[in-house]
Amino acid sequence: MAKRGYHHGNLKQALVEAALDLIAEKGPQGFTMAEAAKLADVSAAAPYRHFAGREELIAEMARQGFDLFADLLEYAYRDGQPSPLVAFEAVGRAYLAFARKHPGHYVAMFESGVMPNASPDLAAACARANQVLVRAAADLSQRLPPDRRPPTEMFAAHISAISHGIVELYARAAPGSRGPFSPEDLLETGIGIYLRGLGFLDPDR
Repeated sequence: MAKRGYHHGNLKQALVEAALDLIAEKGPQGFTMAEAAKLADVSAAAPYRHFAGREELIAEMARQGFDLFADLLEYAYRDGQPSPLVAFEAVGRAYLAFARKHPGHYVAMFESGVMPNASPDLAAACARANQVLVRAAADLSQRLPPDRRPPTEMFAAHISAISHGIVELYARAAPGSRGPFSPEDLLETGIGIYLRGLGFLDPDR
């Protein structure tokens, strides 16, 4: 792993980027502040100008990750076009794409144990990402009679759990190492089974 160094005086972001490399490789408990400083090519004391400790650094990585995640989900959703169902499925695929493209952020967000309320900024970023899922679930729920609609937040949480499980078990492994099906196929069929069970899809679809 090559040293990153930092430019234009942006020490804080250099440390975040160094820690993202470390956390993606070693996990949330597998790196120290000193290692992040070394990778950023600064002194061991330098990180403490911006972060009280490793947990605060991880929380900042998670905050940036949730901001990126929310942007990606919002782009995928595109105001429900061309249909709420297609947009909903696009949100699920965006979940997998994010985990692949930003593994360090993903680990900080979902595997580090950091609490969403660790800071106001982190809480706001987390809420913005979740709101896209809730909005997608609410729009799709309009296809059902009111008395058959599941609670919107629960609906969104179920889809998030399905997506997260597939990421953990399949998307982060080497292709083909966990089975013959791609994560995308598993996600599509899993969401399809869930939506069919709720009555969103015809049984033969």
